Amino acid sequence: MPARPLVRFPDPRLRAPCAPVTAFDEDLRALAQDLTDTLDAAMAAGLTAAHIGVARRLVVLRPEPGGPATLYCNPEIVEASPERSEAREGSVSMPGVSEVVERAARVRVRYRDLDGTEREEEAEGFRGACLQHEIDQLDGIFWIERLSRLRRERTLKRYAKQG
Repeated sequence: MPARPLVRFPDPRLRAPCAPVTAFDEDLRALAQDLTDTLDAAMAAGLTAAHIGVARRLVVLRPEPGGPATLYCNPEIVEASPERSEAREGSVSMPGVSEVVERAARVRVRYRDLDGTEREEEAEGFRGACLQHEIDQLDGIFWIERLSRLRRERTLKRYAKQG
C-alpha cells in the first residue's frame, strides 16, 4: 500500500477528537497498512490515522528504528505515574520544530489489536512519551497544547518562519 499525504498544521482535523474503531475488518487492516507505510516514509516514531486525515482511533508506533511496529486501536491511558519526565517532541504534521514536553514517566495503556482482542501495555521512557503524544492526538490535543503559552507562541513563530 502507498504512503498517504500527511495533514499539516494548522489543519483543524488535527484538533478534532477521533471516533472509536468499531469494525475489526479488512478496511481496518488496509488503513493500518497505509498508516504503517506512511510512518516509514515519514521516518516517524508514531503516527495516528488523524495524521493522514482519517478521524479514527488508530495509532502505529515504532519508537526504535527498524524495530517492530505496534498497532493500537482505541488506546486509552488507564494509569499514569505521578512521577514526571521530559522529552523532546515534535510532529510530522508540523515539521522542523520541536520542544521539550513534560509527561507522566510511566503509563499503562489499554487498547485492542487489529483482531479486536483487548490488550494492555506498560510503557516508560521514549515509548511511554510516544504513546501519550499519540493518544493526545486521538483526543484532539495537538502536542503544542502541552507547552506553556510562551513556549507555544515561540514554537508557532519558529514554524511560521519556515514558510
